[in-house]
Amino acid sequence: MQSIAYPLMEHFYTVQGEGANTGQSAYFLRLGGCDVGCVWCDVKESWEADLHPQVSVERMVEYVKAAGAVRAVITGGEPCMYDLLPLTNALHVAGVACYLETSGAHPISGSWDWICLSPKKFKAPLKASYEKADELKVIVYNNHDFIWAEEQSADVRSSCRRFLQPEYSVFSKMITPIIEYVKLHPDWTISLQTHKIMNIP
Repeated sequence: MQSIAYPLMEHFYTVQGEGANTGQSAYFLRLGGCDVGCVWCDVKESWEADLHPQVSVERMVEYVKAAGAVRAVITGGEPCMYDLLPLTNALHVAGVACYLETSGAHPISGSWDWICLSPKKFKAPLKASYEKADELKVIVYNNHDFIWAEEQSADVRSSCRRFLQPEYSVFSKMITPIIEYVKLHPDWTISLQTHKIMNIP
């Protein structure tokens, strides 16, 4: 029986730098392939799946276990372009919690301990993605994104945690408006890309 494999752009053991799980150790598995096309994406090299080697589920689990990690973050690219159930099942059998980072533009497959939905204007999330999200992380590039964030917030569960994160290239321009917005809208929390401050992957 042929092993299931995915295009793996990169993998590394680090500390989660943003969102609800900031500061927690986690092994990142970044899958290649994305059709969302965010203009400010900082990993555009992940977009073309064919540029990255196919790596088996078994090998990925070996990477995670060898590092001593207890959490794996599956990100991209857009990881939900693939059926992720075989990967999450294998990680769970190995005692590893599975965290997903997705735009929600494709059906969410797999068994997850935490789902971060980071919707993008370039390709709308599916309705089912909102219903599954534990965390809503909206990237703020300009002032209109506050309106858009509220539109996204209306579709997630009441228990879903809501984050506003300045796009890194406009941090100095947008951080003050975000601070003021969160003060007036306490359902939202600020997320910062602390891994860039710590100079880690």
